[in-house]
Amino acid sequence: MDFEEIKNAIIQYQNDGKRLFTTSSFQTHSIVMLHILSRIDKSIPIYCLNTGFLFPETIQFKDSLAENWGLTIMDVKPDVPKSLQKDSEGKLLFASDPDRCCFYNKVQPMDKLLSDYDVWVNGIRKDQNANRAKMKVEVPSKFGTIRFHPMLEWTNKMIYDYIKEYNLLKHPLEPQGYTSIGCEPCTRKPSLEMMEREARWYGMNKTECGLHTELVAK
Repeated sequence: MDFEEIKNAIIQYQNDGKRLFTTSSFQTHSIVMLHILSRIDKSIPIYCLNTGFLFPETIQFKDSLAENWGLTIMDVKPDVPKSLQKDSEGKLLFASDPDRCCFYNKVQPMDKLLSDYDVWVNGIRKDQNANRAKMKVEVPSKFGTIRFHPMLEWTNKMIYDYIKEYNLLKHPLEPQGYTSIGCEPCTRKPSLEMMEREARWYGMNKTECGLHTELVAK
């Protein structure tokens, strides 16, 4: 979808009385969706799933975007405190059970958002991994919420062409070689043979946090 198509879809949802929100991981490639929304309606709430493990640079970047673009960005934090996010041997879950860690820090907080809104505007793309390649532009989600994926057909080149056209800010860690940035304990700089998202869970054979596919049985 191009800008006008996204704009028209957003306006149609709003005219239908739908309550919209979006989320962001606040890395370079994900801010295109935020910039597009800022051109359409700055009042659409944006949520940061603040796991408590994010890089300080990510928090700094998020705050800069909010100030520069006049966006409403709110943190959502997990109900389960870090001190309880441990396995039976006392190891923190990000090291021993990363799927469960993501469940506590991302999936559960997201469930609360989905129960409060009608449309989740989501910037996932087909070219990011095999799971996302099977997605459609609009699909039903939990609690009767609609998942709207307006950038599903965008490519990595389209993302960076947009960034160049509008001279958008880049995540402070990108010049250091980080291309996909998640939580600090798990993210590493990618090796040349790795897919983009593998670096967010380095060495774990994991490319999803559970927001876009079921990873943990409740």
